[in-house]
Amino acid sequence: MERVILLRFSEIFLKGNNRKFFEKKLIDNIKETLKSYEYRFSTSQNRYVVSDYDVDLETEIVERLKKVFGIYSLSVANKVKTDFDEIRKAAVDLFDDTPLKFRVTVRRADKRIEIPSPVMAAEIGGDILEKYPDTSVDLTNFDKEVYVDIRENGYTYIFLDKIHCAGGMPVGSSGKALCLLSGGIDSPVAAYMMAKRGLQIDAIHFHSMPYTSEQAKEKVVSLAKIVSAYAGHIKLHVVPFTEIQENIHKFCPPEYMITIMRRIMMRISERLAMQINAGALVTGESLGQVASQTMQSITVTNKVIERLPVFRPLIGFDKEEIVKISKHIDAFETSILPYQDCCTIFLPKNPVIRPKLELIERAEKALDVEGLIKRAMDNIKVIEVKH
Repeated sequence: MERVILLRFSEIFLKGNNRKFFEKKLIDNIKETLKSYEYRFSTSQNRYVVSDYDVDLETEIVERLKKVFGIYSLSVANKVKTDFDEIRKAAVDLFDDTPLKFRVTVRRADKRIEIPSPVMAAEIGGDILEKYPDTSVDLTNFDKEVYVDIRENGYTYIFLDKIHCAGGMPVGSSGKALCLLSGGIDSPVAAYMMAKRGLQIDAIHFHSMPYTSEQAKEKVVSLAKIVSAYAGHIKLHVVPFTEIQENIHKFCPPEYMITIMRRIMMRISERLAMQINAGALVTGESLGQVASQTMQSITVTNKVIERLPVFRPLIGFDKEEIVKISKHIDAFETSILPYQDCCTIFLPKNPVIRPKLELIERAEKALDVEGLIKRAMDNIKVIEVKH
């Protein structure tokens, strides 16, 4: 009997003739996630099997696999040859003596086995009852389920739990996007959600030294690292934004400052995205959450985007929903650390919430927008982030 980890995918089943492309991406991502471990990887009838690993590291390996987008569920299983006597013994050995209600579920993918699945389940259940008489069978209201998965490769996998995993699509299967990553709650969640749909994520962060601290930048690096546990390797592009903010503060009406700042951020982000061959931008905007996220503000900000789509996965979410996901991915406690990002510097008392495009464009004429953008982009620093 051998201990293995059984992996399942779901959404890839729908990909028809393109399925091999998605499976290859998923397998590559699994191997990248486990590259620091010794193990063997194999496939069997829409199942992936991780075996020959250090059992002492099993919990750690499972935690890593749970975060791989594209894996729907996994089970730690005992693998035996498909011999009914061996299967029965392994199923009883996997059980324990806790008094409870249970049922046995047999999946017989190997139709060469002539014993019907219900008959096998009944006999295995009888063996368990014989050894553990304080238990009882209940096919509806059970506390524990014994799964017997008979595959066509000549082996059977026996396990007690199906552990829910990240789901979604394999990272990289939908292309690459550049995410505007602040030190707040929303943008890491947006990056996570788009990675779940198969996007490889690079990130851009605007940093305003000395008005923002080195700790503020390190906070963003930490958030990128948290997201990378799901999204894989992330390149974090740190843009110096001090000169731009000082110029906006000096030459533009204060109520327009946030809108103009966001428009310049979007211009820089699109140009960088084109340079790194990203096909979209991602933001953490949620409609109506702050002054820069009203419908009018988003419209005016989006006017500077010329070629790429902007994905806003949180646009219809309320804060409670966003916080729930942030906590789920273990980003929340880092996101609320009290280090200011550039969006909180020079914050006007009464920012305009329904900006008019013609007034914003007129105010921007006081700035050397192209010169400011060029100098900022010439001094971008790239940080390689891996979990």
